[in-house]
Amino acid sequence: MIINSQNLHRIMLKIITAAGSSAEEAQIVADHLLRANLTGHDSHGIGMLPTYLRSIAEKLLIPNTPVKAVSDSGSILIFDGQFGYGQRVAREAMEQAISSCQKNGLALMALRNAHHIGRVGSYGEQSIAAGLISLHFVNVTHHTPVVSVYNGADARLLTNPICFAMPKTEKNPAVLLDMATSKIALGKARVAMNSGKSTPEGTLLDSQGNPTNDPGVLFSDPTGAIKPFGEYKGFGIAFFCELLAGVLTGGGTIQPENPRDGSIINNMITIMIDPQRLVDQDWLHHEVDALTSYALESPQSSDADSDIMLAGEPERRNTARRLKSGIPVDPNTWQELLDAGTSVGIAPETLNQLR
Repeated sequence: MIINSQNLHRIMLKIITAAGSSAEEAQIVADHLLRANLTGHDSHGIGMLPTYLRSIAEKLLIPNTPVKAVSDSGSILIFDGQFGYGQRVAREAMEQAISSCQKNGLALMALRNAHHIGRVGSYGEQSIAAGLISLHFVNVTHHTPVVSVYNGADARLLTNPICFAMPKTEKNPAVLLDMATSKIALGKARVAMNSGKSTPEGTLLDSQGNPTNDPGVLFSDPTGAIKPFGEYKGFGIAFFCELLAGVLTGGGTIQPENPRDGSIINNMITIMIDPQRLVDQDWLHHEVDALTSYALESPQSSDADSDIMLAGEPERRNTARRLKSGIPVDPNTWQELLDAGTSVGIAPETLNQLR
């Protein structure tokens, strides 16, 4: 089914509010989820709400919880998400880190114990809007591993995303790289399973360590695994996400001494830079524009399946298309949303009417 973005936003607001959030918090979370759907990252959009409501019911996610400042030593800031909505606490931590970077030229922000922070690109967009460069490293705890190590036969890590953000110039849009260090995000496997689709060859392992393209292996017991992207390179970056986001924030890593209670807890370490403190801005813009032109003017290879694009361009195209034509929601995901709504007292016919 195709749902208009405004209607989808109203549906999300109703469910999040019914689950206990204030109007302000519900707006932040719904805005974030809708933005994920609009950019084409359905894995981090409205389909996450049933998971969030289960976490609330199990007291693993605590609505109406603000971020807590643990330490502020100038350009180094440490925050605790206190198991609140990640979309809220990460946004609040980023706001304070941006203020610090604008004052000091450089900021290092550590956030721990945030429930699922969602699409990490959203925080890159925050820094871009402030004219700042940012680098984000995230790990996941409290969850069963779903990603194999390079040459491994079972799951030992999670999807551990990274995000790099560079502000726009007068001639070119911002560059925003946001990606999991696994071949696909876990949510994309969920979307594929709910849609009755297979995953690409070479993406998954079943519970015996054999290659498969059935996304259902990630949601069964015993579970399968997603392979790291780029073989040993992706594994290396994912491991560093554990070292940086897991260790340096104080939030912990996926190693088995730490809790695995079925939640999705993120830790994030962010490096933020004010480029005006480093180089002349006219020169920076010229160099970025010249490099962009040089890359995009490459002849297209004979086996290319799309245009040559810089990171962030697919999301801009998806957003323009989905704002115009609506957002696809598969029947299984919609039924999960109806069931989630029922769990917080919203009748299915109410959500169907909003659709």
